[in-house]
Amino acid sequence: MLIVPESAIADLMTADESFTAVEAVFAAMSRGDAYNFPVIREAIGHADALYGFKSGFDRAGLNLGLKSGGYWPGNEARGLTNHQSTVFLFDADTGQCRAVVGGNLLTALRTAAASAVSIAHLARPDAKVLGMIGAGHQSVFQMRAAVRQRSFEKVVGWNYHPEMLSRLADCAAELGLPFEAASLEELGAQSDVIISITSSQAPSLMDAHVAPGTHIACMGTDTKGKQEVEAAILARATVFTDEVAQSITIGEAQHAVGQGLIAETDVNEIGAVINGTHPGRTSDEEITLFDGTGVGLQDLAVASAVVERAVAAGVAIEVAF
Repeated sequence: MLIVPESAIADLMTADESFTAVEAVFAAMSRGDAYNFPVIREAIGHADALYGFKSGFDRAGLNLGLKSGGYWPGNEARGLTNHQSTVFLFDADTGQCRAVVGGNLLTALRTAAASAVSIAHLARPDAKVLGMIGAGHQSVFQMRAAVRQRSFEKVVGWNYHPEMLSRLADCAAELGLPFEAASLEELGAQSDVIISITSSQAPSLMDAHVAPGTHIACMGTDTKGKQEVEAAILARATVFTDEVAQSITIGEAQHAVGQGLIAETDVNEIGAVINGTHPGRTSDEEITLFDGTGVGLQDLAVASAVVERAVAAGVAIEVAF
């Protein structure tokens, strides 16, 4: 069995490789070559933590396994990342555990890669302004991945706690882009692409804020009750997701479907666009929305890729098991 510790991930996995792995697994899901197992996610009644499992099997890549982990809100005070996770990979032929991989950075990279895939396939080619809603730990990964997909000239940002916007400003400066703090109304009016990455229980971005032609990536809603955007936006947009079953139950579409604004059949797989079986965006005026719920197959894809790189670099730790 191989071990790739969290400390080794940063030197092994890049944003481009994460993009490639996630794009491929979305395509495999839409072809029926890969599928996710039901998600388990529970409050454990200790440390205010949420803990769960995401798992699946990709027959095309022979990736079988699970990600175990969750959210511990008190970790930041301890100098730790609030999100903690580990990926376990199993041999698809024998069922033996073949690798244990640190999942914290990989989770950030695969989440950012998912929104980047949606931008690559759904945003207008001439998109120039990137809007960021949320300034938490994940936001900088989102921004760095997004700017690789379009020739953005400016970043505008909003956060519930404005004092945290310096994180976005610093990241934009690192990328050579001007940054502007904006109200949600201003952000919606200016942005060609909007990434929302919050853990909100109530919508921030409203239907009236969104201009025609915008692409929106909702990346924070992964649990029942969470909501980042007004449900009416989904009724006006063409909606895409990583997995339809998750989108309508724990993702952003849960609210629009629950209110009868859209049907399950109105939610499309992003993999169908990648495979060419769905046209994706069909006009410059169309609003497109990607509901990134986060699927276990994403974790398995990036973890498998990092194991290959770790073996090639001679940094994977082999243990008898």
